[in-house]
Amino acid sequence: MDVTARVTSKGQVTLPKAVRDALGISQGDAVLFRVEGDHAVLARTPEFLGLAGTIKVPAAKRNVAWNDVLKRTRAARAPKHR
Repeated sequence: MDVTARVTSKGQVTLPKAVRDALGISQGDAVLFRVEGDHAVLARTPEFLGLAGTIKVPAAKRNVAWNDVLKRTRAARAPKHR
């Protein structure tokens, strides 16, 4: 699908309805612009909370306080002294 739109003097573009419908974009949604060479790609960004549960976490690592996660990560990355 090729659809054109004009850029205003403020650098704004209204997303054409056909594009909003095709990507499922509605008022208040965030979008991502990725520049690839001499063109840009527009994508709808997922809701952060909508990603919950999409990554498998081993049972032993569930329900761990964030401070403990940071401590463990930093300890694992620290250089080992001999």
